[in-house]
Amino acid sequence: MISFTTWDIVRNLMLAWRWTILLTLVTFVLGGTLGLIILFMRTSRQAWLRQVARLYIELFQGTPLLMQLFLVFFGIALFGIEVPAWLAAGLALMCWSASYLAEIWRGCVEAVPKGQWEASSVLAMGYFQQMRHIVLPQAFRIAIAPTVGFGVQIIKSTAVTSIIGFVELSKAGTVITNATFRPFTVFAIVGVFYFVLCWPLSKYSQSLERKYNAAHRH
Repeated sequence: MISFTTWDIVRNLMLAWRWTILLTLVTFVLGGTLGLIILFMRTSRQAWLRQVARLYIELFQGTPLLMQLFLVFFGIALFGIEVPAWLAAGLALMCWSASYLAEIWRGCVEAVPKGQWEASSVLAMGYFQQMRHIVLPQAFRIAIAPTVGFGVQIIKSTAVTSIIGFVELSKAGTVITNATFRPFTVFAIVGVFYFVLCWPLSKYSQSLERKYNAAHRH
């Protein structure tokens, strides 16, 4: 058994913590970009685009994230392409988060009064002009709180990627536990690291929700 001090455990977990943060940021940015594309498809005037977007959303929301992760990691390898664990983790989380963000944002777009759409149609605006100048600025205010709240879910979901060998916080906790035989200490510290990330975001999301709901009431 390797002798680890508590500081050694904290230091090694901090090294893995940065990968959890980086994976969360990459997932949020890329998943948000893909989610925005799906949002436009989901609210398009073309029926076939709406159907494709709906199929995508139902597929990724109707299957476990763990299964999606395995399909990306092992599925691409069937074509002779070796996929690093970090790349498979990023791709799977991006596709998964895009399906949820697109639906969150669709709800926000539909919360904009229909009169706004009709008024912009009278001004002879096209679909993208309506979205850009009229609908999205209003939907953005509504979407901030639930989007930040979903960011918390992304942070916690990164723990699933440990199953394919990506060394983020949970995986590092398992490795250190195997070396030190101090599971309670190690995973208590792991829990603190997750809490430090998730709790401020949860409180910020609640604060934004109260702020914008109050603004909406007035």
